[in-house]
Amino acid sequence: MSDFNSLKKELHSKMDKAVDVLHNEFAGLRTGRASTSLLDPIMVDVYGSKMPINQVGTVSVPEARMLSVQVWDKSNVKMVEKAIREAGLGLNPQADGTLVRIPIPPLNEERRKELVKVAGKYAEDTRIAIRNVRRHGNDELKKMEKDGAISEDEHRDYAKEIQSETDAAIKKVDETLAHKEEEIMQV
Repeated sequence: MSDFNSLKKELHSKMDKAVDVLHNEFAGLRTGRASTSLLDPIMVDVYGSKMPINQVGTVSVPEARMLSVQVWDKSNVKMVEKAIREAGLGLNPQADGTLVRIPIPPLNEERRKELVKVAGKYAEDTRIAIRNVRRHGNDELKKMEKDGAISEDEHRDYAKEIQSETDAAIKKVDETLAHKEEEIMQV
């Protein structure tokens, strides 16, 4: 029984991590509103290496449709500007001294629909990851039964528990996706 409890904890932890990854991926999707997480994936080429943008300046949201980066070293302003422009986010930064302003353009309907599709793909990838965790758990149960550690009835009961964990995790994914789609489609 203690073997199953540790297996169940491990599976639950892996499923939660998959949902956390989904939250992080969704944070990078634009919704038309400014959010500091929008710039999180951007790496700036400074001092001979690539660094996250939040390690070369302070990222803030001065207003609803504007981001700003207060660059700490004036010599890095051009590199920050270049990194934002080349990130493929459709943003056009403007430097003003050591401050880089990034206006967030409103999303058109076509772009919103594309973002909903991208969000759906992220959610499906997460569902697949969760089902892979379930498969791993079921394989472990088969091995435990074969080794005589659990009976056939216990195997069936434990498999049901793993399935209910899986269903709960996939329900979280579906709720997160619905919330993100609603957020993206808001005008």
